[in-house]
Amino acid sequence: MSDELKNISPDPGNNREQEKLLQYLHNNMQEDELHEFESAMNDDEFMNDAVEGLQALENKNNIPLLVQQLNSDLKKQLEKKKRRKEKRKIQQQPWVYLSVLLILLLAVIAYVIIRKLN
Repeated sequence: MSDELKNISPDPGNNREQEKLLQYLHNNMQEDELHEFESAMNDDEFMNDAVEGLQALENKNNIPLLVQQLNSDLKKQLEKKKRRKEKRKIQQQPWVYLSVLLILLLAVIAYVIIRKLN
């Protein structure tokens, strides 16, 4: 299995925990490691939920592929959101200029009208 497929989290310091998680799911742990991992699961609700969710999968061999898919989908969504923000920034600029110009024009017209009345 390639290292890229094993990467459940983008945090590189988390690889050891990911490897343990995959070993636990495939029942490839020694007794002392198993006990240590299960005690860590009891302390960490997130880890416990992750294990429960992954155990619910029928085919555990597809986990690395699913992780890769989730990571790529997340990257795509983040890129879309980033592009949308940039596009919104660019589109808001003309309205700001137009509104400032309109306010200045109204101020000049008001000044001229007031001067003519006096």
